[in-house]
Amino acid sequence: MTVMQTTAGTLAPNATTEATGTDICSFPPPRHPRPDGQDRYTISEVVAVTGLTAHTLRWYERIGLMSHIDRSHTGQRRYSNRDLDWLDLVGKLRLTGMPVADMVRYAELVREGESTYAERRELLEATRHDVLARIAELRDTLAVLDRKISFYGDAGRTREEEGNR
Repeated sequence: MTVMQTTAGTLAPNATTEATGTDICSFPPPRHPRPDGQDRYTISEVVAVTGLTAHTLRWYERIGLMSHIDRSHTGQRRYSNRDLDWLDLVGKLRLTGMPVADMVRYAELVREGESTYAERRELLEATRHDVLARIAELRDTLAVLDRKISFYGDAGRTREEEGNR
């Protein structure tokens, strides 16, 4: 089983690999523009679906973040639904702030197979720890903003009340 295998069923957002036996990259699984078997997308179609640039897609391939991308008989890249799923996961990892080097390492571990599950988990747990720390920082920042907003709201009401006297 690989990181790219997802379930089409309805699972709880916190469903685990142990419960389902399947690795769930994101929930719910993304809807694909085309069904499996008819899923050959050009780079421009992938750009339209993902919002990434063609330059970014080529760069991902060059640095090893995207493994083998099929080519047409003319050499044009042909992406699959599986590639779209991978790009969805990469997008989520980018949002976590995971360094590109760690994303590339994760991709390498996925290609190495099931024997790397423990190392993949450690990498994802470290990223999760970083995300939780950032969330805590953002909560503290939000609390400061809320206090300031409340202060200015109260100050505005006080000025209005003094002006009405």
